[in-house]
Amino acid sequence: MAVISRYQNDVADYWNAERNPVNLRLGDVSGTYHHHYGIGEVDGSVLEVADERARDEAMIAEMHRLENAQADLLLDHLGDIEPHHRLLDAGSGRGGTSLMANERFGCRVDGVSISAKQVDFANEQAARRGVSDKVRFHLANMLDTGLEAGAFQAIWNNESTMYVDLHDLFAAHSRLLARGGRYVTITGCYNDVYGLPSKAVSTINAHYVCGIHSRSEYFRAMAANRLTPISVVDLTAATLPYWELRAQSSLVTGIEDAFLEAYRGGSFHYLLIAADRV
Repeated sequence: MAVISRYQNDVADYWNAERNPVNLRLGDVSGTYHHHYGIGEVDGSVLEVADERARDEAMIAEMHRLENAQADLLLDHLGDIEPHHRLLDAGSGRGGTSLMANERFGCRVDGVSISAKQVDFANEQAARRGVSDKVRFHLANMLDTGLEAGAFQAIWNNESTMYVDLHDLFAAHSRLLARGGRYVTITGCYNDVYGLPSKAVSTINAHYVCGIHSRSEYFRAMAANRLTPISVVDLTAATLPYWELRAQSSLVTGIEDAFLEAYRGGSFHYLLIAADRV
């Protein structure tokens, strides 16, 4: 595996050691494990369950429903995908979105991560579902995957762009995408109008060992690499209910307040961007 920098070694070490109870406990609900957040209105009845333990279980199941809804929305924007197409999940984590894509479209999906632990976990999940012939996860750097140029009808990053330089990333994706193929990302980005990253955004960066990009940098880097936006959806309001629910659950990690402050204060946005390879 090509490692671009010492920083990426640190990122790989972080995710190899990561045992976040949020990611694992939510995934245990259905066996689909994600590394992203949720969108949509919360079913308020989960907060009305009388028994404390049962209420927390209901909240966890609801958070999992919201993170599945986020992945479904991303897949909705991939365009017209046929079973013979090939898809790439860049920064695939424990593989949840890749497995959902295969289930929906019936096509081949490759996932790449620089975390050996994540890759092993995700391949085990594909084997359990009997789809290892269609869904494969690789220990690879998404900036230099070694995969075939022009082989992919669609590529996505689901909350993983903040670990790399966007110009390098989109150059790599542009090479891998077929002409007319689709790129989609869902990501948190800081608001250019606010200025530099706010204190809350900087807290998120420190917590996840990442570097959140500005909103405008996404569009500059896409334009420089033959990716033309076709859809931009502001999901900031849609993700707030997830964070408000998580802050009341047993899975609270301490980062919830930073996300809520950043989103409510306007220094941080949660966007879906879909772009075509021209």
